[in-house]
Amino acid sequence: MTTGPADDRATPPDRLRASHGDRERVISALKAAFVQGRLAKDEFDARVGQALASLTRAELAVITADIPAGPAGPAGGEPAGRPDQPALGVRSGVCVSASAAVLAAVLWAAAWSAGSAAAGAAALALTGVVIFTLFVTGYQVRESRHHGGSAGPLPPGTAG
Repeated sequence: MTTGPADDRATPPDRLRASHGDRERVISALKAAFVQGRLAKDEFDARVGQALASLTRAELAVITADIPAGPAGPAGGEPAGRPDQPALGVRSGVCVSASAAVLAAVLWAAAWSAGSAAAGAAALALTGVVIFTLFVTGYQVRESRHHGGSAGPLPPGTAG
């Protein structure tokens, strides 16, 4: 009896041995379901144990068969935000930063043209606000990218 590539083609897909990658994908799906509130902690733990002990892809498929593939949508059937749009916190941070930068530029221009120490101090304080909001917005952008701000693969022709 031979075992080799020809024998793999004869094996039904549901009887194929599970790889470490297959188990990791199932565990990732279980983590997402747990975070979304679809699984209780004890059920999550039990299913992760089953995933680690599974030998075939069919056994892994059973573990997540009752869990929807996509993320839970917002309540009330509203469509989820588009993955190519930044999170609300990022958009509001950009708006605050841009508004504060324009106001700071106006104050700096007024302070320079009038030679007013009070206007200069106000411009300096507002510049500090601009710098702070830029740091906060940068942090929000970093976090939104780190936590799945983009839900799918990159479009063709974009660098990753």
